[in-house]
Amino acid sequence: MQTVLLLTISNIFMTFAWYGHLKFKTSALWIAILASWGIALVEYCFQVPANRIGHDSGYTAAQLKVMQEVITLLVFGVFAILYLKETPRWNELVGFGLIVLAVFVVFGLGKAKAAPPDIQASATFQTPATGDGS
Repeated sequence: MQTVLLLTISNIFMTFAWYGHLKFKTSALWIAILASWGIALVEYCFQVPANRIGHDSGYTAAQLKVMQEVITLLVFGVFAILYLKETPRWNELVGFGLIVLAVFVVFGLGKAKAAPPDIQASATFQTPATGDGS
């Protein structure tokens, strides 16, 4: 849960760094770049610990990446609607849905459940006796 919280905070900052300047198109590009860079620095202060904590908690790097992408989409969706006043189109929503589907693939299908220890012990490979000493 700490990883998800830190990734969410991180993505709020990064979304503003990447897209917040779109409301200030009259500002010089170099000012937008510097402002975005400063916001991104704050973002890294949450992103790096989130990935370290998540990886130490047992998430793979791929799981962390997929988790981050879905959080990014959720944060971006709220940002685009509330801050940029944009309405998502149907094809964008379908695309976002497919990325969310990736979470189920990465977190669900990729994990085979291990058999309980008592079943594992009895499932060792044994060759049948052939009676010929081999």
